[in-house]
Amino acid sequence: MRVVVSPHNVVNYPEGGGHFWVYMQYVQGLRDIGCDVWWMEEFRTLGDASRDAARIAGFREWVDRYGLSDRLILYTASGEFLNLSRERAREIFRGADLLLNFHQQIQAWMLEEFRRTALVDIDPGLLQYWISTGLLSVHAHDLYFTTGETVGRPGAAFPDCGMAWIAIRPAVSLDLWRPVPAAADAPFTTVSSWWGHEWVVDNGEIIDNNKRAAFLRFAELPQRTRVPLELALMLDRESESDDADRRFLVERGWSVRHSFEAAGTPQTYQKYIQRSRGEFSCSKPSCMKFNNAWISDRTLCYLATGRPAVVEDTGPSRLLPNGLGLFRFSTLEEAAADLDEVVADYSTHSRAARELAELFDARRVAEEIVGAKVPS
Repeated sequence: MRVVVSPHNVVNYPEGGGHFWVYMQYVQGLRDIGCDVWWMEEFRTLGDASRDAARIAGFREWVDRYGLSDRLILYTASGEFLNLSRERAREIFRGADLLLNFHQQIQAWMLEEFRRTALVDIDPGLLQYWISTGLLSVHAHDLYFTTGETVGRPGAAFPDCGMAWIAIRPAVSLDLWRPVPAAADAPFTTVSSWWGHEWVVDNGEIIDNNKRAAFLRFAELPQRTRVPLELALMLDRESESDDADRRFLVERGWSVRHSFEAAGTPQTYQKYIQRSRGEFSCSKPSCMKFNNAWISDRTLCYLATGRPAVVEDTGPSRLLPNGLGLFRFSTLEEAAADLDEVVADYSTHSRAARELAELFDARRVAEEIVGAKVPS
């Protein structure tokens, strides 16, 4: 079975090692069950031929590590293909059994080339908000997958946009993310954006939906626990406000690193997680507003590596436990208590973390994807 996977903004984001892994989990799961997988992505030129060439070359190095260098399709917004002919690209499209599309604004003519298309929602609640408010227009697909437990279900805090959503679990490759020993003095960490210029409007009220707003609510946490905490954040080095935020966090006991230096490639991102003792992270405010029971693909990488995670509670879940391998907090007091409980019985929670990750095995997710039927 041939599957073309269409990620978004990986080749154009050469410092985003973790962003690459979001899509690589699905690619690997599909390959593990025997699919012939192609990676297709839109490349946005910088208007500088040498810099463009360097970005493409760097990205090729990334995919070559995972055997995808001869399964790569790069194209531009104007419809020009960069590494193969248009005729060859169309031949691949027409011979594919499925387009697995994470790029919500993919060009319509490409969708028409495929026999079967599937949109994948990895921002549950937020995607439906964007569509329902007219901030985003999505072309019709044959299938609509979502990693959100509540999407399209009775009682959801957001509309289904008239789409028949099929729930799947977010994926993690258990082969590529194996347990490794953790140093006893290693910090709990996370890798995160800081500003995304992202806002949600609720009954006329503008809600800051950036990770900055989420983390600053818990700025005093290092003073409530003896567990060392470190954030690898995508801060703007030229921004006085970002520098002020960094100093504000450091003064309260956080260790702060720049995400590009700590985890700017797929390999350094993986090593950063492996060198951590666990994850502590907050969620975008929209996750709590929409009660979407969301779990980050990054958190799954920590869990698969045998790293317990203490993360913000995003709503009632049928899948996510609270108190064994994974802890879900809502208040500063809960976060501190959860961290202390993890380190008090670390080996138990480490084993439980890996066992929980097995529920999100990329192979199982891939089987659900390829086996899904188009609604009649």
